[in-house]
Amino acid sequence: MTVESSAARGTRRGGTQTGGDAGRTARAAESPKPAKRATAKAPAKTAAEAPARKAPAKRTPAKATKATKATKAAKTAKTAEQAGPATPAAPAEPQLVQLLTPEGKRVPDAEYDPYVADITAEELRGLYRDMVLTRRFDAEATSLQRQGELGLWASLLGQEAAQIGSGRATRGDDWVFPTYREHGVAWCRGVDPANLLGMFRGVNHGGWDPNSNNFQLYTIVIGSQTLHATGYAMGITKDGADSAVIAYFGDGASSQGDVNEAFTFSAVYNAPVVFFCQNNQWAISEPTEKQTRVPLYQRASGFGFPGVRVDGNDVLACLAVTKAALARARRGEGPTLVEAFTYRMGAHTTSDDPTRYRSDDERESWEARDPIQRLRAHLEAEGHADEGFFAELEEESEALGRRVREAVRAMPDPDPMAMFEHTYADGHALVDEERAEFAAYQASFEDADVTGKAN
Repeated sequence: MTVESSAARGTRRGGTQTGGDAGRTARAAESPKPAKRATAKAPAKTAAEAPARKAPAKRTPAKATKATKATKAAKTAKTAEQAGPATPAAPAEPQLVQLLTPEGKRVPDAEYDPYVADITAEELRGLYRDMVLTRRFDAEATSLQRQGELGLWASLLGQEAAQIGSGRATRGDDWVFPTYREHGVAWCRGVDPANLLGMFRGVNHGGWDPNSNNFQLYTIVIGSQTLHATGYAMGITKDGADSAVIAYFGDGASSQGDVNEAFTFSAVYNAPVVFFCQNNQWAISEPTEKQTRVPLYQRASGFGFPGVRVDGNDVLACLAVTKAALARARRGEGPTLVEAFTYRMGAHTTSDDPTRYRSDDERESWEARDPIQRLRAHLEAEGHADEGFFAELEEESEALGRRVREAVRAMPDPDPMAMFEHTYADGHALVDEERAEFAAYQASFEDADVTGKAN
């Protein structure tokens, strides 16, 4: 992956002509046109030598012109048919916003530096702490699923910078619409990690009140939350509030109709929403290049709003780019698409085996861009953190793992009849019928125990 410098981006944004087109223009201007050459005329044939010809049919100038145009059009169509469909133009070279290199070196960016210019050493340590604790929680959840304590788990391993950077860019009055992998964003919004696991254990439908943290429940249906976010953002505009909405989804969801409909509505109604796409390269086992012919962020221009690609393993860049997009939404300038270019280091979920569709070499190349190691290198180089800080954080992360493990194992099994509650606000005849049938089914086991016919 090539990182384009800010200077190169500035040149491109300024509209300066470079490359092949400029060279062809210069060469055309310098090369003189060839002089016309005299052509010797053949001697005229005598009347006897000239073959007899029929007199041409008289045509009016207008008819002759139409016939000529028709002939040329037919020839052009035939040539195009023989040549086949035209080759589409090559997409523009992707641009990538990056403020920290994989080695932890700070690089300038004139457009986004102002959004992190006042960040303190303490805040940088806070971002590092967020990522470390989120990764530790994620590892514990994966382990719990392998032990049979959870039915499923969707890991965020490798995507910590994208989630923590964007999550910390939000304000308390902003609203977040997640998928099912935004554990880092949930951490930033103050949702207890243990509450995230209730749904994956099967003891509740979510485990937290969305109104308490302005963080909606996890959405399993791919892409539908972008429509929910767009509708909520349209409502914010009608209310006259200056808050904003951010919707998360993956590269695979970008191919869904719901996402494209959300793009259309948000653009037409100038909704204050940020679409944050975590492009982790794989929609389960489908690589990004089989989903799109252009970088995902460039799709936004077709809907009439800006898109930007950010290094999704650079927490500082993710923070700056998301702040800028949210500020734009609050100013009434409409939606923005942010593509966080990152990588899913683990499986899609614990039911997936990524070794069946991607290579170890690919994973190793991305391990060298680890978001946590990148920020740690920066903190150490700048003298913002010492070994005492890292040791203390290690102890805190282990304590978090123990707390989550104990909380999950202590979750009570729900009443089986509870699944019929809160399905409809005022009840429903079909639900009542299903409840009665299930109650009779449950009672049949009790009857079997009494008569001694049970196992």
